[in-house]
Amino acid sequence: MIRAALLLAVLAPTMADAATLTGKAEIVDGDTIKVGGLAVRLQGIDAPERAQMCERGGKTYPCGKEATKALAALIGGKDVACEVVGKDSYGRVLGLCSANGTDLNETMVHDGWALAFVKYSNLYTAQQRSAEAAEAGLWAGTFIKPWDWRHGELETATKTEGCVIKGNINRSGDHIYHMPFHQHYGRTKIDESKGERWFCTEDEALSAGWRRALQ
Repeated sequence: MIRAALLLAVLAPTMADAATLTGKAEIVDGDTIKVGGLAVRLQGIDAPERAQMCERGGKTYPCGKEATKALAALIGGKDVACEVVGKDSYGRVLGLCSANGTDLNETMVHDGWALAFVKYSNLYTAQQRSAEAAEAGLWAGTFIKPWDWRHGELETATKTEGCVIKGNINRSGDHIYHMPFHQHYGRTKIDESKGERWFCTEDEALSAGWRRALQ
């Protein structure tokens, strides 16, 4: 804890001077680790949240957990070295990290288990194009982008537990339902005053006469 406090003192308040954080890593999820008690967000990438589900081969799977496992496998219990490049809005250190000779940020995107976080950085757009072309990791199936998933998760937080399928009525009057892993799930808004609704299961949505959204 003393080491962590000293490091924070070095980094604050401007982080103008580069610092390197090294040591054993605790894996938080596919884009975040802890080193010396400090949360380090891998700069320039965004991986599925631990609770996020995706689709592959017509079946859902826990892509958030798979991304977490992928990062753990890359680190392989070795020490990590993170070049500190700033802080995010949550106070987490932003780092360019490596372990066992592997660039963790770059490889997570290249292997398809994280996306280039283009809202904040264009560092890994080429790696993402390569992963998509190779249908690697997430690109082997259908998924919602992590930032859109988080937005949708906030919206569904107050809904009945498990009833997270969005029944939307489009401008043409078509009744379409969106699964949590569908591309437009995060930005699809439900207005129950217009007849839109939430479904707990696909069977329920189909029985009500709604059709599945194109992915």
